[in-house]
Amino acid sequence: MIKKMSPSESDFDIPAKNCYRMVILGSTKVGKTAIVSRFLNAKFDEQYTPTIEDFHRKLYSIKGDVYQLDILDTSGNHPFPAMRRLSILTGDVFILVFSLDNRDSFQEVQRLKKQIFETKSCLKNKIKENIDVPLVICGNKGDRDFYREVQQEEIEQLVAGDDKCAYFEISAKRNENVDKMFQTLFTLAKLPHEMSPDLHRKVSVQYCDILRSKSLKNKKMKDAGEAFGMVNPCARRPSVHSDLMYIKEKAIGGGQGKEKERCVIS
Repeated sequence: MIKKMSPSESDFDIPAKNCYRMVILGSTKVGKTAIVSRFLNAKFDEQYTPTIEDFHRKLYSIKGDVYQLDILDTSGNHPFPAMRRLSILTGDVFILVFSLDNRDSFQEVQRLKKQIFETKSCLKNKIKENIDVPLVICGNKGDRDFYREVQQEEIEQLVAGDDKCAYFEISAKRNENVDKMFQTLFTLAKLPHEMSPDLHRKVSVQYCDILRSKSLKNKKMKDAGEAFGMVNPCARRPSVHSDLMYIKEKAIGGGQGKEKERCVIS
């Protein structure tokens, strides 16, 4: 039996400026993985399995342009602070998740928001760019509103005055407000809104030729406005060394290398 290989990302020839990383942060048992599952597979798993760190990759073809979105689903325990800092430094867009029935998880989101700002500020100062961190805060488990421990006024205070931060109360279990949350996140990041799960056609790896077909780049297809998305089932998380080199390039070169290079899998 011949083993079917997954497509190589190099076949898609994705410009580095179209490669992004989404990082999901929050305490344990707040529903981070459930949100990722809704995003990738439109599914919800009732069984809880602790996350150490999960990496996913989704490829898109939107109006003839190809995009790569890496998704980093982090651990709520963060036993290695240096790894959390690295995740923040390499992230382009962020989702911070707390549970509406757990006050401690909300306080953790408060700390995370501050840490992201401070960590990104350190890097941006080195490359002389303005701080611009698209971020959505999610109050998950809206289906458990009866047990609510976090009040709306506290949440509004956390996001007040930040044009790049939005808040949504969601239920990953009932799939309430999840798609709307992703649409807002991509809008804040100035990414195609078609990246949102409900705004593109899902295709499997067997139909990946659709993504890299030259026909998608002709005018007719662009005018049609079709959008396709495919989860790469064999994606591997870039090595720590690759992440560190990326940060070093950003700090030294002011991010200019992003325009020249292509997405690389390590």
